[in-house]
Amino acid sequence: MDSTARRFEDNARTALDSPTLQAALAKLADGFPRRRREAAERLPEFEELRDAARAIKEHVLDHLDLYLETFERRVTENGGEVHWCRDAQEARETILDICRRVGARTVTKSKTMIGEEIAINDYLEENGIRPVETDLGEYIIQLRREPPSHIIAPAIHLSLGEVAETFRKSHTHLAPERALNEPDALLAEARAKLRPDFLTADVGITGANMLIAETGSNVLVTNEGNADLTHTLPRVHIVIASIEKIVPTLEDATTVLRVLARSATGQDVTVYTSFCSGPRRPGDPDGPDEYHVVLLDNGRARLLETEFRDILRCIRCGACLNHCPVYRAVGGHAYGWVYSGPMGAVLIPALLGTHEARHLPNASTLCGRCESVCPMRIPLPRMLRAWRERLHRERRTGWLARIGLAAWAFVAARPRLYRRLTAPLVRALGNLAGARRRFRVLPFLGGWTATRDFPAPEGETFMTLWAESDRGRTKP
Repeated sequence: MDSTARRFEDNARTALDSPTLQAALAKLADGFPRRRREAAERLPEFEELRDAARAIKEHVLDHLDLYLETFERRVTENGGEVHWCRDAQEARETILDICRRVGARTVTKSKTMIGEEIAINDYLEENGIRPVETDLGEYIIQLRREPPSHIIAPAIHLSLGEVAETFRKSHTHLAPERALNEPDALLAEARAKLRPDFLTADVGITGANMLIAETGSNVLVTNEGNADLTHTLPRVHIVIASIEKIVPTLEDATTVLRVLARSATGQDVTVYTSFCSGPRRPGDPDGPDEYHVVLLDNGRARLLETEFRDILRCIRCGACLNHCPVYRAVGGHAYGWVYSGPMGAVLIPALLGTHEARHLPNASTLCGRCESVCPMRIPLPRMLRAWRERLHRERRTGWLARIGLAAWAFVAARPRLYRRLTAPLVRALGNLAGARRRFRVLPFLGGWTATRDFPAPEGETFMTLWAESDRGRTKP
């Protein structure tokens, strides 16, 4: 998909002005976060599991080449084939070559963020092959020609009425007056529409929640079962995954699974968890004739030696999005590309460059909630600060911000000057605040006061109080 990340500020204003989106995001605030908290409380060893999962992924990053080569050997032994792709274009061409070789006309897909990252749907359509999304949320946004707005809930920005309207416009062979005011009715209609595609598709494309080096398997977790129909019914199964999805053993995969669903949807385990280990063997009742794994780098390998290496531990659970005050205010489309929320604000500049995504590292309050709920304990606030430092060095921040920061640094590095400037300012603001003790308008703070009041300072500055306390402690 084409990126609009450079227009983040405009995208965010549009999102804030949309009452429909704001109503949808309001439901998010109590849904996923509450269920995650309850799921964690039901499992006494949840924090220990987070540590264990983090250690597994960290070990993998230390030995990524070893485990990727082991995975390839196992896939080959199982009768499959691994395709190494440096970038999105190589991945798209590889998938198209496979589809053309087998004469594919229709391709079913289960939800895959890497598929969104390489824009495989658009590429297949441009080359005469019809891709059909089979995850309900992905199917809805495919009909609307929209990108996903959330990693695990791609259509969360839509109301029930908007989905019903989309179905009426797209499913024109059905009676227009049919009732579509209940979720079950929408689900039944989508299921009936997708069933023939499941049965006639030539190729099935899935993502991978994990790749297991020990067995050469890919792991799929869903709640709808569409991924199982996507990889078992067509003649060819193509897995598309990025290189950091590898884990060493089956036991390691089960450890990660125990924190994945709890962090994502608050479930102890997803409804369907599938392990695919190659094409159908003699005697198997079902399965594909061919099994391909498209391994995508797309700039991830170069992150290994940078301060952004920790983002490669991400398992795409979406917990950081669900708890981020910025994401909950503007939604996923404001970020302008495939990923969103705190993990997107770190990953998008790494994949697209700071020239495209310079606003995103500033789309955070740095409250730290994202890190506190991340099952992999990824230090997202630290990496967001690192991006801000890099943007400042590259002079990609605005001139006013650079001058303001330079002035602040000059004053903050001189404690005596700092105290002389801030103490009278604090007292003046305190005296001018009036009975409400808040300001609706202040010079140079229009960005703050446009949407909320500025609280009046109360009492003395921290430095003054510290000095007074220090004098009290040193009195004989």
